Amino acid sequence: MPRPRQALLSPDVIADAAMALIDSGSPFGVNALARRLGVTASSLYHHVDGHDAIIELVRGRLVRRYTPDLPRGTWEEIVERTVRLQRAMYAGHPALVPLIVGKTITDEGVIEQYDVLATALVEGGFPRADVLSIVAVIDSFALGFGLDLASPENIWEPENDTRTLGALIADGPSGRERSDRAFEVGLAVLLDGLRSRLAASAPPDPEH
Repeated sequence: MPRPRQALLSPDVIADAAMALIDSGSPFGVNALARRLGVTASSLYHHVDGHDAIIELVRGRLVRRYTPDLPRGTWEEIVERTVRLQRAMYAGHPALVPLIVGKTITDEGVIEQYDVLATALVEGGFPRADVLSIVAVIDSFALGFGLDLASPENIWEPENDTRTLGALIADGPSGRERSDRAFEVGLAVLLDGLRSRLAASAPPDPEH
């Protein structure tokens, strides 16, 4: 007699099925996920503690998929790698964003990623009181540009004449090229701004 389907459940299997359900655009819930897996909701509860725990499984699974190794290097290198990888993750799974932004981060692997980023900023000389705010800025930057990459081919379509915007749209790129160009400009601005803030927070040179 074949083994029951429930024996095939694991955190990774549940996370992958949940991500597929979310990506499909279907309403997400424990019962919907159970149906997708061909099990009962009570079977899922043997492995996860409800809706929020499933979302956190998905977050952890995706972060490890997009960032299999902890970033290393200077704070600039770690910030840049973090935002590039997070942008790709959010762009690949935009429907996940409303679910994870409302959920406290508890996954051990995700926490470790944030700890590496925070440690790099502190060791890079940023005031400790500023670091969590900087991490939030980096998060928002990556999330915003991830959604931008997942946006329509044409962002603006003015129906009437404009003074400047229409000509810029006509002369500029669209789609992935537009998003990539905007991201690179934004990343340069972000890093330059952080360098300026770091320099401004440095103690004065006693010899000057």
